[in-house]
Amino acid sequence: MSQPRKQIHLAAHFPGVNNTTVWSDPEAGSHIEFSSFVKLAQTAERAKFDFFFLAEGLRLREQNGVIYDLDVVGRPDTFTVLSALAAVTERLGLAGTINSTFNEPFEVARQFASLDHLSAGRAAWNVVTSWDAFTGENFRRGGFLPQDQRYSRAETFLRTAWELFDSWRGDEIAADAGSGTFLWDPNAGAFAHHDEHFDIEGRFPVPRSPQGRPVIIQAGDSDEGREFAAATADAIFSRYGTLEAGQAFYTDVKGRLAKYGRTSEQLVILPAATFVLGDTDADAHERAHAVRLQQVSGQTAINFLEQLWNTDLSGHDPDGPLPNTDPVLGENTISRGRASVRMYRDPLATAHEWRQLAEAKNLSTRELIIEVTGRQTFIGSPATVAATIDELVQADASDGFILVPHVTPGGLDEFADKVVPLLQERGSFRTEYTGTTLREHLGLDA
Repeated sequence: MSQPRKQIHLAAHFPGVNNTTVWSDPEAGSHIEFSSFVKLAQTAERAKFDFFFLAEGLRLREQNGVIYDLDVVGRPDTFTVLSALAAVTERLGLAGTINSTFNEPFEVARQFASLDHLSAGRAAWNVVTSWDAFTGENFRRGGFLPQDQRYSRAETFLRTAWELFDSWRGDEIAADAGSGTFLWDPNAGAFAHHDEHFDIEGRFPVPRSPQGRPVIIQAGDSDEGREFAAATADAIFSRYGTLEAGQAFYTDVKGRLAKYGRTSEQLVILPAATFVLGDTDADAHERAHAVRLQQVSGQTAINFLEQLWNTDLSGHDPDGPLPNTDPVLGENTISRGRASVRMYRDPLATAHEWRQLAEAKNLSTRELIIEVTGRQTFIGSPATVAATIDELVQADASDGFILVPHVTPGGLDEFADKVVPLLQERGSFRTEYTGTTLREHLGLDA
């Protein structure tokens, strides 16, 4: 007897402006007007996606000491946007990235419990840490924590928030007009937490929400991040969207669950994925090339180059070869607040690899940057893309994908209209929501 098909989980990411999106495209809309958020969220709900996701921009990124206006990452407050979206959606999960380094458990727990009530059980929290002092300058405490301390604080932060969520069991409210009794338990919401990170006690003001706790998402790829996800998360974002790399990540993270008394079904793995569709595979590849040219202008290529070279290259010709000088070693002072600079742990070695690639393929600087920053996961006709997604999920390279359209807010429409029906025909994706909460959408225990 054949095994039932794994059900694919899909989420939609509203990315803001970055090197994935093309804000200059004629089809692109505002990244701050509420109508844009509504458009993408309602498209995702129409397609029966699991959830809508907002990343976080706590500080505008800079290049050479000024705002990097080709890649402006910043957005309205996450809770405000998601709370407003709760009123214009009915089933779609609402996930937000909230930092554990610069916030406090009480306030974050109160906000997520409120969002879960407002949305009738659709809230999710992407728990992240902050890695740089540049971002910390926006906050009273400033600075940042070493990686081991960041995850120690994050785990303690999360478990403290859980104590606050669980300070209400859910059966305390009597609201008995006859007897005049509102609460059965006068100690509802009582909490006390004292450790090296947090020293708090009092009463949590928000009664237990529909999910009890929001769905917890984690995105770290380090060993500490993977362990944190295995111990605490309901879902983990991944950057491994290919078969072999995806299977390796899937096996590693899910293999860590047993030590925490958890099963494979209790953690959903979702790589981020971009897509370009066409009437045929050849047409899609032509469109994908055009998109990459939009995403990486000559000026954008120089800015990317400066991130590795750590020096001003504004006079460099993007259509010429790579610089013949080596990167400047030491603390990055050119591109502040960019996570990508962390990938260049050995700038000299990376520059050597880039030079070899450029020589082998006869690439200009701009062509080389397009090559090494490529982020198009799925390219092809709707049938090809649907088949590829399904095959990756059935082969345990992931449990689904979080889709990042290169144009917002309308960039998800084509996927919703052309790819989702093919996944439904394969029996791998829902045709209707069967539950009301995000935990139910993701197949997680209540």
